Amino acid sequence: MVKLDEIQKRLMAEVADLHKVPEGAYNLRVNGESAGRQSSENIEIVSKTDVSGLEIHIKPGTKNESVHIPVVLTQSGMKETVYNDFFIGEDSDVLIVAGCGIDNCGEQDSEHDGIHRFFVGKNARIKYVEKHYGSGTGRGKRILNPGTEVYQEEGSTVEMEMVQIKGVDDTVRTTTAELKEGAKLTVRERLMTHGSQNAVSTYVISLNGNGSSADVVSRSVARDDSYQKFDARIIGNAPSHGHTECDSIIMDRGRILAVPGLEANDLDAELVHEAAIGKIAGDQLIKLMTLGLSEQEAEEQIINGFLR
Repeated sequence: MVKLDEIQKRLMAEVADLHKVPEGAYNLRVNGESAGRQSSENIEIVSKTDVSGLEIHIKPGTKNESVHIPVVLTQSGMKETVYNDFFIGEDSDVLIVAGCGIDNCGEQDSEHDGIHRFFVGKNARIKYVEKHYGSGTGRGKRILNPGTEVYQEEGSTVEMEMVQIKGVDDTVRTTTAELKEGAKLTVRERLMTHGSQNAVSTYVISLNGNGSSADVVSRSVARDDSYQKFDARIIGNAPSHGHTECDSIIMDRGRILAVPGLEANDLDAELVHEAAIGKIAGDQLIKLMTLGLSEQEAEEQIINGFLR
């Protein structure tokens, strides 16, 4: 395993909660190169031969195991696109931790685009955690454009946690999913933008099988002059249930656009969208300030609780 410097260690901790080499399967990517890799008895990680990226094969019946594949960039001006495919065997139950951290102290933009495809077998269950983080004092941007494709077989369950709280200047997140009979998808997105940052999240979920369901919820805060767009489309092609929700706090001169999209192509498709955008309630601030907090401290407390 390649020795990481202190900045790279900090980024690994931010995006993957890694303070040491993880147990089980992992691939650590630093500045476009593998900094360490390990497969396990049930999880095999191999490099693609045609493009930059990985294939992760999880054997059927694998339980209570994890695979970590975080990426960090600390070279200003570096741009890369990585293609990772996950093949999750039937009846397995695993945790997958990804995420990318960029520290840019230079004048050129740094960018990582990660394209992940998940092929989830029958009755398999995965939890996928993807965190994005940016830091550095340079004028070059920190750009992250994740693309996620999910293909779920009958009875499978996918839980996705998407987090971006600090430091990413521009991001376009695109997520598509196709669900067969009895498959379930849950997405929880947490996002905060500040300065002049831009963040666009697009979801297209196709409920193709009887009894399939999707629940997509985004909580976000837009501060300063930042801009956010949440575009969620759920398509009911069978007797199914879909729910999407955008709950946002707007501050300063921030802007937020929520675009609901529901398409029912079956009589028994039940689809719901909810959206709420507003400022922090004054009575909440006053209550916390009476306990001795300053207005800024009170705002931070409310935001932290909202994004938890």
